[in-house]
Amino acid sequence: MSRIAGIDVGGTFTDLVYIDDATGEVRLAKVPTTVPNQAFGVIAALDAALVDPTQLEAIVHGTTTTTNAMLERRTARVGLITTRGFRDVLELGRRTRPTPYGLKGRFTPLIERSLRLEVDERVDAEGQVLVALDEAQVEAAARELLAAGAESVVIHFLHSYIFPAHEARAAQLVRALWPNPHVTAGHAIVAEYREYERGVTAAVNASIQPVLHRYIARLQEELAKRGFKRELLVMQGNGGTVAASIVAEHAVNTVMSGPASGVIAAAATALQAGSGSGEFANVVTYDMGGTSTDVALVLGGLPAVSSELELEYAMPIHVPMVDVHTIGAGGGSLASVDASGMLRVGPQSAGATPGPMCYGRGGTRLTITDANLVLGRLDPQRLLGVSGAVDMAGLRAALLAQVGTPLGLDATAAAAAVLRVANDKMAGAIRMVSLSRGHDPRDFALFAFGGAGPLHAVALARELGIPKVLIPARPGLTNALGCVVADLRHDFVATINQPLTALTEGRIAAAFAAQVQAGRERLQREQVAVEAVVTLHRADMQFQGQSHILPVAIADAHITLPELHRLFEAAYWQRFGVALPEIKPVLVNLHTAVIGKRKSVSLQAVAVAQPRATLAMALRARRPVWFEAAGWMETALYVREHLPEGCEFDGPAVIEQLDCTTLIEPGNRVRMDAIGNLIVTL
Repeated sequence: MSRIAGIDVGGTFTDLVYIDDATGEVRLAKVPTTVPNQAFGVIAALDAALVDPTQLEAIVHGTTTTTNAMLERRTARVGLITTRGFRDVLELGRRTRPTPYGLKGRFTPLIERSLRLEVDERVDAEGQVLVALDEAQVEAAARELLAAGAESVVIHFLHSYIFPAHEARAAQLVRALWPNPHVTAGHAIVAEYREYERGVTAAVNASIQPVLHRYIARLQEELAKRGFKRELLVMQGNGGTVAASIVAEHAVNTVMSGPASGVIAAAATALQAGSGSGEFANVVTYDMGGTSTDVALVLGGLPAVSSELELEYAMPIHVPMVDVHTIGAGGGSLASVDASGMLRVGPQSAGATPGPMCYGRGGTRLTITDANLVLGRLDPQRLLGVSGAVDMAGLRAALLAQVGTPLGLDATAAAAAVLRVANDKMAGAIRMVSLSRGHDPRDFALFAFGGAGPLHAVALARELGIPKVLIPARPGLTNALGCVVADLRHDFVATINQPLTALTEGRIAAAFAAQVQAGRERLQREQVAVEAVVTLHRADMQFQGQSHILPVAIADAHITLPELHRLFEAAYWQRFGVALPEIKPVLVNLHTAVIGKRKSVSLQAVAVAQPRATLAMALRARRPVWFEAAGWMETALYVREHLPEGCEFDGPAVIEQLDCTTLIEPGNRVRMDAIGNLIVTL
């Protein structure tokens, strides 16, 4: 696998990183995302980088197709076949409300009530059959759903995580009648207790399965026309890849595919950064793109993974995913003053079309990018995706009209206010993944990437007390790089839900062994070359009587029960600072990740630098730039690709490159490491 293309589709741009590991050649591309059909943007990126698909040995693709389909509810018409008396589980949910105060608000389930059908069958919580499955009713329900126009179907029976035979048989009967492969058995997606969460996760899978299937089929067709004959790999939300031939079977795993690829690239880059001795093993990843900002935690070089994602209210998705927190604050986020006189930034975005006002493509509302431009942080002559010259006078007039005049501010103060509010939102997101989970941000470095991340990173680090900022060689293409370096990965979960004292030694090892075997079989189905297979294990645990679950990493699959008890108590103390020795610990779920390690890729080649002999030779120009602590200052503008190897210098500075702009505040120290990362010390 020497010639690989990683392609990530974002809300605004589609990015490509091509690496020929045999020759060291690297090609990069950044083209506008084609929203109606993302496949065209993928092809455009290949064309822009002059990459011949016939010569590629792998294409790894990160997509927002399923995430956007869920957020915008552009999903398939889905039917549900469930245990009699339980068709409203998906609507009843938990003891929560869309709005906590006022006792009002509503949500719409993914599957409308008329398409939720019941059949006779019943299994108790111990896995004992109380009512046999009525196969005739299952077949009748399938025919009724087809007649009602259902394109996809979910089979979700009570307690199928402990006794899956009824669901498996019902799925077999339905598949014999169903005209397409979009039949989801709940236990095959999530084999864990909690009927509501398991049912919603299965419903999400069924609702986006046809959407993903059609998109992947279109993309493979377009690639085939260009002569690509290898297996397309698709990024999953867990940070691994899966072959396109089987990706639609577990479509729910591709939700958050795009953000996960960036975290994977950040983890790989941070481990090699600086001296390469683990100096940056713990980082907060900060990905600010055109539409949103994604933040996550990397501990000891491994991204944090969670099975507790809630995409929106009443939409829990309980499959393992990289634990990314997303907010609606990107370069294209809209700024406005609301009826109460408060300045708001996001979550609405100008997106790829029409984009920020400065793009000159019909945008009429102010964005974060426009505010950065007014403050001199961006060069109006060097913006990507701009049609014609930027009308700076018109931009300032719009800034005054939309923000300045309502707040009594001039253009500079209004632009600064927009950035201050946006930075405060993004700092809050970082606190959510660090402080709220028992981690002090001052113990981490901030890994900033995305097209807009390096513009705001130093300000956020100052706000949070983070001592160092790490900016990779290609910040705006990091997600695409994540596709290149990602391994194959499959996750499995099994519910135990018993106190540790009720378990026998060997029960945990047997469960892990079964999961590892299933993972190896799935890797063989994909027929993708891997150099090694690695397994990661963890347990979900809680004290008896609690509802909160705490994940506990397990290094040895043959762990003894007393050792697991000690690990849980240590994890509980680290998270909550409380010891509860008088309460029994409960083992709820066992998780295994089976990872097929692909050939490693040289990150140094991605820098694609043409270093100059001195720092002065990398200086392009100077211009006034506004800083919060110092106001307007004459600032050096450096070309990133021309910075000398190992150079060091002090701010203020603006560092420009194809895919992003980096802002260094006065008094900060910048150092370039051996693989082209910029390390900023505040």
